[in-house]
Amino acid sequence: MPALSAPSDISSSLPPSPVDSSPRRLSWGKLVQRLADFSAGGSSSSIESRSNNGSRSDLSDSGSDFSSDLSPSIDDLFYDPMEETILKDVVDLIARSLKEAKDSDCALRCTKLLIPEKLLEHIGRELLHLAASEPCGLRGALIDLCVEQGLVCESVGQISVDPYLVPTFQLTLVLRIESSGLWPKIQGLFSTKSPSTPVVRQAIKLSTGFRVIKKKLYSSEEMLIEEC
Repeated sequence: MPALSAPSDISSSLPPSPVDSSPRRLSWGKLVQRLADFSAGGSSSSIESRSNNGSRSDLSDSGSDFSSDLSPSIDDLFYDPMEETILKDVVDLIARSLKEAKDSDCALRCTKLLIPEKLLEHIGRELLHLAASEPCGLRGALIDLCVEQGLVCESVGQISVDPYLVPTFQLTLVLRIESSGLWPKIQGLFSTKSPSTPVVRQAIKLSTGFRVIKKKLYSSEEMLIEEC
């Protein structure tokens, strides 16, 4: 029986091995994966962009409320950049009014009135604080200056910050004469007295502490009293 002979080129007639096509399938899989990653990245960027632009739908879906962070505070709402300039003028006017009062027949009657710089700085900060929520700011303030001596509180002057504007709130500054430390003990040594004239103290020093009373002139709110 004649011997069977195998074809000389068997490999050329056989279908390609699965191993041969695996690189092609792997590269296609990587391409699909990259397309999927790119699509997901673009979606994420779109969501982030809409979130940064303040999209109403994104905020409602997330359940987060950013309104409290974006809404301005009362101080920012009524803040006027000119307040600092106005404040300086008001504090200077207060100091001038007090010095003029020393020549009148009042609790501050003296030859020399000593006003601590710390007192004026404290008054300035308090004025800004109390005027921050007012629609006209400091320009709408009517300031009464008073001096407390014992149980008596005496008015020594009144300041209308803007005389051309109807005041929206009234501030009463109750100042005190220094009654602690060495000053009260030695100030009597400089007082002059004669049978025909009342006692005139040579010098009076104001305390750095004071009381301020705020009253709104356009509403029925209760008065605000602060000890400073």
